[in-house]
This record gives sequence, structure tokens and C-alpha cells, in this order.
Amino acid sequence: MSLSAVHGTLSSLKSCQTDIGTGMDIVTDVAMDLAEAQNEEVNPGIKEMEAMILECAKLDREINYFVDAVQQVTAEVTTQQPEAMFSLSAKVKEQFTERIARLSEAELHNHQKVVAFKDSIQNSLNQANQESAENMVELDEDIAVTQSQVNFTCPLTQVEMVNPVKNKKCNHYYDEEAILGMIKTKHSQKKKCCCPVVGCGNTDVRESDVIPDQMLRRKIQSQKRQGNRM
Repeated sequence: MSLSAVHGTLSSLKSCQTDIGTGMDIVTDVAMDLAEAQNEEVNPGIKEMEAMILECAKLDREINYFVDAVQQVTAEVTTQQPEAMFSLSAKVKEQFTERIARLSEAELHNHQKVVAFKDSIQNSLNQANQESAENMVELDEDIAVTQSQVNFTCPLTQVEMVNPVKNKKCNHYYDEEAILGMIKTKHSQKKKCCCPVVGCGNTDVRESDVIPDQMLRRKIQSQKRQGNRM
């Protein structure tokens, strides 16, 4: 197998990761609908979906480990003799097995989309409890306040966010693709990524700091649907 074929396979795996992420978002949306229904009968369903999210997180981590192992081994091969290609598979398997053995349950629970799932479910439950305790007028006022506090416009793209993520350190929101692209660019330049929100003192935004905000994404989609009806 040539190195170009190997790189093509890695590209396909990364595409699979994108699909896995999309699937995790869909599962989270369905679980939020169940949580908002505040029905005791659906609680086991939410637990099943959490288990599904964790399985997806494990698969995502395994793909990352495999891609890292292949990239490291192939980088070594390119500096050695061509015959080193014959031991490529064994070396990748060895490194991949070592990484998988160290994968802990805690690491899976800290996966960004798992954290987002749990936060979203809790927010949905809180919202459902609030609906039962207050009338619809009060709820609408709360939603209006929340929407006024969180701008739907990404500070980087200056357009409405599609997949909003929240920074755990400074609580600012960005579109996922925009902020991850900025972080990657800054790191390639050996620089730290500062929060793009004017006046923010967070000078080191990292990929691990941002988590998807499914509740905000649903609000953006809801507002867009209402706008289309007008």
C-alpha cells in the first residue's frame, strides 16, 4: 500500500468523524425533546441515549488515536528506507493498542459533545420545571431576556451562528467552525488564540474550552422558522 492510499483512508475516517458528530447532535436534540416533555416514562429513553452518546464518543476517540498513530508511523517511514513500509501495519497496531488501553471512562465523559449532551438535558429539565411553575407570559419574558443577553451573531464571522459553542472560561459564544479554524491557524503560527469578543481578557482559547450549546442552537433555529413564517 502506498502512502497516498494511506492518506486517502485517513481522509475517509475524518469524514466519518464528521458524520458521528452530526449523529450525536441529533441524539441530543431528541433527548432534549424527551426531557422537555417531563414524562417519567421517557427517562429510561434519555439514559439509553446517554449510553449511545458515550459509545459515539468512544468511537470518535478511537478514530483520533488511529489517525494519530498512522500519521506518526508514516512520518517515521518517510525518513527511512522503503522496506520500512512492510512493518507499517504492525507499528500502527502497537501504538493504537497502547492508546486504547489508556482510554478511561472519565475521558469519555469529558468529551465535548458528551458534556454538551448533559448540559442540554439539564437545561431542558430546568426549562420544563419552569414552565410548570410559571405561566406562559412569564416564560416568554425569560426567553426574551436570554436571547437579548446572548447575541446570535458570531463575533468572528459577523453572521448568525449555525453551530454555536460556548467558551467555558469566559462564557462567550462563537460559531464552531469559525473558532476552531482560528485556534488551528494561531497554533500553526505558534501563537495563542485570544477570545475575539471585544474587551474579553481571555488570551488563551483552546479547543477543549469550547462546548456545543444545543439549547442556543435550537433557539436560533426556532427564531429562523418564525422569521420564515412572517
